[in-house]
Amino acid sequence: MASLQEQLLKAGLTTKQKSRQANSDQRKQNKQKRSGVQHGSSLQEQVKEDLAKSQAEKLAKDTALNDAKNSELANKEQQLRINQILEHHQIKGAKGESEYNYTFGTKVKKLFLDTITHKALVNGRLALCGLNETTYLVTSETAAKVAELDSSIILVQNDKVEAEEINEDDPYADYQIPDDMMW
Repeated sequence: MASLQEQLLKAGLTTKQKSRQANSDQRKQNKQKRSGVQHGSSLQEQVKEDLAKSQAEKLAKDTALNDAKNSELANKEQQLRINQILEHHQIKGAKGESEYNYTFGTKVKKLFLDTITHKALVNGRLALCGLNETTYLVTSETAAKVAELDSSIILVQNDKVEAEEINEDDPYADYQIPDDMMW
């Protein structure tokens, strides 16, 4: 029985030159295996490997840049959403004589409010939010929405005070204790 190479030659599927090349490649590989010395891959194989490696590096770099741009865009969108909520839902016209002190960053600032607004802020029905050196007076529901997006925006949000139970035996029940006493 003839070898596979002879059968392929007779059928016309290969040429004598390709057959010789295949034999010499096979002999070289067998010789390398016997000697234990690994010769470098051919120049074409090295070029293919380098090309694949550079494409993988470029893909990783492009992916990292794309992720950075997407996260920056998401942060910018979130800041715009917060700004829109605060601008739309802020309470205006609450100027008055009562003074409310709060911290904005590292500074202590004063806000002059009317008495009703001041009590609402102290009791937790209103809250203060700060963005870009601007203070916004908003309802506690609006502050909760903003806190879901970014809790660092909330400057003052007091706990809601429930109606105080009055003890019938209290001799001072008729006297209100001021919580905003000016010294």
